Amino acid sequence: QVQLVESGGGLVQAGGSLRLSCAASGSTFSMYAMAWFRQAPGKEREVVASINWRGGRTYYRDPVKGRFTISRDVVKNTVSLQMNSLKPEDTALYYCAATKSGDLGYGASWYEYWGQGTQVTVSS
Repeated sequence: QVQLVESGGGLVQAGGSLRLSCAASGSTFSMYAMAWFRQAPGKEREVVASINWRGGRTYYRDPVKGRFTISRDVVKNTVSLQMNSLKPEDTALYYCAATKSGDLGYGASWYEYWGQGTQVTVSS
């Protein structure tokens, strides 16, 4: 069983940066693939970035490529999302997700465990 707790959201002006963190509990966390999703009001939940269990493979949604970076620390049991050059369209509730599969996935159904979410609001 894995429990995920996100932190680091907030209000930032366009062009600014935020760093989201997800703390995971569970002894097998290091074997899990992880991801960050986001959901804006009236829209479907979408994957933002994902990382495999080794950390050697990552995926980024096209609109965030070059601006966001996903990383994990298996010693601290955390996964982070560094978000730079933020835009108003990045405004959403951001979720951390985990899957027992070591491979990264692109859809919400791939992930079994979810955090409660942290709000990111980017003002223009």
